[in-house]
Amino acid sequence: MAIARHESGVRADVMALASQVHPVFMLPPLAASWFGAIVAGEFGIAIGFVHMAAMFCAVYTAHVKDGYVDYYLRGEDDDHPMTVRGCRFALVAATAGFVACVLALWLLVDPIAALVTLPTWFIAYLHAPQLDTNPVTTTLGYPTGIALAIVGGYYVQTSSFSSTVVGFALVFLVTLAGVKIIDDEQDFAYDRSIGKQTVAVALGRQRARTLSFSLVALGMIGVLWGTVSGLFPPSSPLAALAFASVAIVASRAGPTVATMLLIRGAYVFLALLVVAVWFHPLSPATLPDITVLGPYTYLATEVFFGAIALALLIYANALRSATVTIVALYPIAYVWDWYTLEVGVFDITMRTGYDLFGIPIEEHIFMIVVPALVIGMHETIKKLSAENEHDVETVDSLSE
Repeated sequence: MAIARHESGVRADVMALASQVHPVFMLPPLAASWFGAIVAGEFGIAIGFVHMAAMFCAVYTAHVKDGYVDYYLRGEDDDHPMTVRGCRFALVAATAGFVACVLALWLLVDPIAALVTLPTWFIAYLHAPQLDTNPVTTTLGYPTGIALAIVGGYYVQTSSFSSTVVGFALVFLVTLAGVKIIDDEQDFAYDRSIGKQTVAVALGRQRARTLSFSLVALGMIGVLWGTVSGLFPPSSPLAALAFASVAIVASRAGPTVATMLLIRGAYVFLALLVVAVWFHPLSPATLPDITVLGPYTYLATEVFFGAIALALLIYANALRSATVTIVALYPIAYVWDWYTLEVGVFDITMRTGYDLFGIPIEEHIFMIVVPALVIGMHETIKKLSAENEHDVETVDSLSE
């Protein structure tokens, strides 16, 4: 049976089969499997390899099926290294390998280990042509597989679930969904021409990009939530900070460069989380205690965030509009603040002790800083979105 299309012989067949191993998309599920094991703590190498092999077979199934559909059924690809029979052979072999791994997990761990792993094959096999034509399923397919790989990698080691591993899985699900939207944007023109409903086609490139980076931001906030609640190690936000820095740069780039940056940023994100989970580098550290400033503690925080607000307003050229809004808002904020303090809703301890018109001086500053920060952030995002939209329109006009 000929497997390779262009050459014959064992070597050609092996090379054709190997061509369906795409490292960029293959490595993350395998790494996610081991990340789940690392979250579990002490882990068994043998059972870890069985689960990793299952992930390999699932992703390989997706690659073969996707290539077969894109070349032989849709005519999207210009070439394919495997014959139709070769594709079918590879699908059968990968599926057989996956089934063997799932049965091994059933016997070596328990039925739940097999059930947690099983959905990854269905996501892989149904990716094309069923799931990749809907904006929701085409976006969530791969991230869901990564999330299941993390949870499954944890379960096969512990025979249990934990809020920590579920939290990490949700972070990657949301974050990678944002990356996938940008990845699909690379084929926007072609997908639109054939009516393929990716998020970029369904919402338009600008709205899709806004949604994409909103999901990335939500994923990074999820890391903060998990860390503050004690689910994630103290150094986890450093991983979020690194990825957020990459995402900021990627937000100004075209879809190809942005995808390249975000994928590599995701590798760094995962690597830093592995370090955080495995080594706990900041576990002995405590939060900085700024109460050493005594009565000036509250005032110092207002100066810090006020400086950020001022910088944003200057960048967005929104100082005048912010001033007008703050002046209009101040009377309402003053009455609200005075009343809540008067009836004892809250108390301010780390303050200078100076009052002005019945409320602490810090509260007057607070009523300026908070709306200034909100307006500064809003106007900055608005300015960046306008610039990005202009860049997208420029790229579209050049491509036409």
